[in-house]
Amino acid sequence: MSVVVVSDSSSRLGCDERKQWNIREVPLHVLVEDQDLRDGVDEIPYDIHDRAKVTTAGATPAELTETYRQALADSGGDGVVAVHLSSALSSTYSAAVSASREFGAAVRVVNSRSAAMGVGFVAKAAARSAAAGADLDTVEDAARAALTRTQVFLVVHRLDNLRRSGRIKTAASWLGTALSLKPLLRLDVDGRLVLDQRIRTVTKAHAAMVERVAEVVGDHGADVVVHHVDNHDAADELGAALTRRLPQLSSLTVADMGPLLSVHVGAGAVGVAVHVAAQH
Repeated sequence: MSVVVVSDSSSRLGCDERKQWNIREVPLHVLVEDQDLRDGVDEIPYDIHDRAKVTTAGATPAELTETYRQALADSGGDGVVAVHLSSALSSTYSAAVSASREFGAAVRVVNSRSAAMGVGFVAKAAARSAAAGADLDTVEDAARAALTRTQVFLVVHRLDNLRRSGRIKTAASWLGTALSLKPLLRLDVDGRLVLDQRIRTVTKAHAAMVERVAEVVGDHGADVVVHHVDNHDAADELGAALTRRLPQLSSLTVADMGPLLSVHVGAGAVGVAVHVAAQH
């Protein structure tokens, strides 16, 4: 048997990827009117980010406990490494820590300090280590090493969703007044969504995001995922610009941001998750 990796639906890992790497997924929740919809399980309206009175909720302790119990059994006792959405953005991590106590040191919980494929990259790094036969400590170390090489940037087109969500720190000073602002945001070292640059136009904001990703990657190899909320064209253009700017990229894919994050960042948002290759 081998160590089993668990993540949550914020990671944006596709079904095929999860199967390939034997990654278990716990659903996060989208709450709309009187419905509790499980991300990745229930059908969620494609325009959920445009609906009024939509909120999100993390995975419940009961869901996490059940997933960990099954994963631990499937590991043959080798253990579980759970990689979850940034604790600064969701209650999932704190619920995961509580749920893991039942299993002692056999379940290790890692705060990705990231979102979207930023979570996915860390989970995949752990799963690669597990697939190679590594023990529990080594798989946990692989996850923690990967999160230091992972960054997420985001350009928001409309500020309404961010205002409602309360997921951005130190926002009041510019969110209330900046009618024409197209902010470039990033997840900081603590996994908080913070302002990186104030920019006035979408075109300039996307160009600035390409430059910031280029700074992070340098001359190294990297994997990149471009995320978007109902904005395929901009995501494709951004992907092409990144490929031109960074010809050494190992992979670049375009994927939607998923309902959970889209509720907080709104229509048109485009983001980049980048995972820099380990330096040997």
